[in-house]
Amino acid sequence: MTARAWSALEAAHRHDASARLPLLVADGGLLRHAGSVARAHVAALRRWPGVLQVDDQAVTLRCSADMRSRQLAAINTQLHADGLVRGWRSETYALPALDDGRPLAAIERAAARFWGSLTFGAHCNGYVAGADGRPMQLWIARRSDTKPTDPGQLDNLIGGGVPLGQSPAACVRREGWEEAGLTPAQMAGLRPGRRIALLRDVAEGLQREQLSVYDLALPAGLQPRNQDGEVQAITLMPVDRALACAADGAMTVDATLATLDFALRHGLLPAAEAELLAARAAPLWLGRASLDP
Repeated sequence: MTARAWSALEAAHRHDASARLPLLVADGGLLRHAGSVARAHVAALRRWPGVLQVDDQAVTLRCSADMRSRQLAAINTQLHADGLVRGWRSETYALPALDDGRPLAAIERAAARFWGSLTFGAHCNGYVAGADGRPMQLWIARRSDTKPTDPGQLDNLIGGGVPLGQSPAACVRREGWEEAGLTPAQMAGLRPGRRIALLRDVAEGLQREQLSVYDLALPAGLQPRNQDGEVQAITLMPVDRALACAADGAMTVDATLATLDFALRHGLLPAAEAELLAARAAPLWLGRASLDP
């Protein structure tokens, strides 16, 4: 395992800041930093001069607070028609200020990476423990080939984006049914791991995300079953095999980071390797995930 790269640790913060301009929101006489836009897309935004001020320094949204969400919805619809906003989720995310997290508007989920806005994710490592309580097997999902992001790649048992108005813990409990067919009673043992920061260039734009990681011990013999069609298979893997998949890049970046967090907290890696990986991962750690509903 020591020879494996765990390349997701570098991918999580692989970002060319010079290729993007700040996204600012005029808010009560202040300019609030809310994300960033690729310089290659700036010309497309000049079509809305009454709403977006575009110059060589920044893209600034200027409209009344009660019109921001409506104006962004119209802009995002056109950007989607132009192929600049990839996919469409019909899910609402916040557009938060980056300094204090206060929501400034609501936007379509698929547009968040175009605008480089802060998003929130929640992943859960579902596992089966041995008689001593030590994790022996991990449930690993394979994403549907039709997913708009990371199609066909390996993933944690549960994972999803946190919509506006929902906490990461509530999100992972909801996704527990949709992705694995787990009832609230079966999710009662949910335990928090770490929160992890990602800032990386992706095909859709920029993933600026805080990922909350959770663990869930499941009884031997229970077979998770996907309900929403977003997962094509769920496999129970020995821990060593699951960690090898993560280390070798077979998992999504998000899932790899969540799996590594699980491995480090449960002492599943050789001590010397764990020490090196913990040092590499430490800059990504934001603290502990919350179980607040």
